[in-house]
Amino acid sequence: RHRGAGLGGGNDEREQTLNQLLVEMDGFEANEGVIIIAATNRPDVLDPALLRPGRFDRQIVVPNPDITGREKILKVHMRKVPLAPDVDVKTLARGTPGFSGADLMNLVNEAALLAARRSKRLVTMAEFEDAKDKVMMGAERRTLVMTEEEKKLTAYHEAGHALVALHQEASDPIHKATIIPRGRALGMVMRLPEKDQVSLTRAKCKADLAVAMGGRVAEEMIFGYEKVTSGASGDIQMATKLARAMATQFGMSDKLGPLLYGENQEEVFLGHSVAKNQHVSDETQKIVDAEIKSFVNQGYETAKKVLGDYEDELHTIAKGLLEYETLSGDEIKNLLNGKPPVRDTDDDQPIGRSSAVPSAGVKRGGDEPSGGMEPQPQA
Repeated sequence: RHRGAGLGGGNDEREQTLNQLLVEMDGFEANEGVIIIAATNRPDVLDPALLRPGRFDRQIVVPNPDITGREKILKVHMRKVPLAPDVDVKTLARGTPGFSGADLMNLVNEAALLAARRSKRLVTMAEFEDAKDKVMMGAERRTLVMTEEEKKLTAYHEAGHALVALHQEASDPIHKATIIPRGRALGMVMRLPEKDQVSLTRAKCKADLAVAMGGRVAEEMIFGYEKVTSGASGDIQMATKLARAMATQFGMSDKLGPLLYGENQEEVFLGHSVAKNQHVSDETQKIVDAEIKSFVNQGYETAKKVLGDYEDELHTIAKGLLEYETLSGDEIKNLLNGKPPVRDTDDDQPIGRSSAVPSAGVKRGGDEPSGGMEPQPQA
């Protein structure tokens, strides 16, 4: 970390260690042929002396992998997993933008665990899809008891998000909408970008704000002003954060112009809230706050207009969610065109309670092994 920051002064042990490291790297010792390699995920707090020529000369940035990298990483983690013939690594790589190597490893592990729970000898694409949902959206909480009214409210909230996303051209396509509680949310609409995103356009930011407000607007439209719930708190938080970035960092506000606002210098050691230097005057701060509110209100009005124009579609999606609980993006589009989704009931047969350890090869009367496992296909 930076020297001279914090409460220890110049005699802080961390500073002594850093000074010694800098001396060793300058070559005062007989250390010919020694290469020092270091890694950090906080380059912003490093001491500038470390990064001067002759110390750490070369900096290599390791970002999250792109689609080709994800495909290769998945292949590495899939080596030890028995895969079914229908598993398409390219499709999985395309459907996991923004995943790190650790996320992909987690995805493969979750898929293998799901296959084991379902008594399958091979991991199929269905397990990978379910594992992807679990990693992205959180684990399902099917035990959470919700009243019919809460279910209906959640269905309309999520239908509001989904409908606004469908009618905003700049929005990412919908991956899945569900009213099964996942993680900390009672329901969720997951959107997936079609390709890795490098930057955000103004249109995309405005579309995201409108989609975020869609749930709140739908609740108000269907259930009335007094029945609006706290369920939109996460959406409001996301929208405010994005609107603040648009105004202060992205230069997307006409009133504020292409300037960086609110870049506060924070004390490194004392914590982020103890010592700050404010760079924005009170008058400017008022304009910043007004612009943030304006961006969010624009999104709110856009969502209101879309849901007002397509109210019948809102009812269709909400009823579909109440009936099927989870709908994919394609199923929502088909539903709006009058084609209800097809559900296979064979795969979801409840498995009887039995020992977790299959008794290998022991026959009980019939030809079926008692472990209840699906037969291994012949190679």
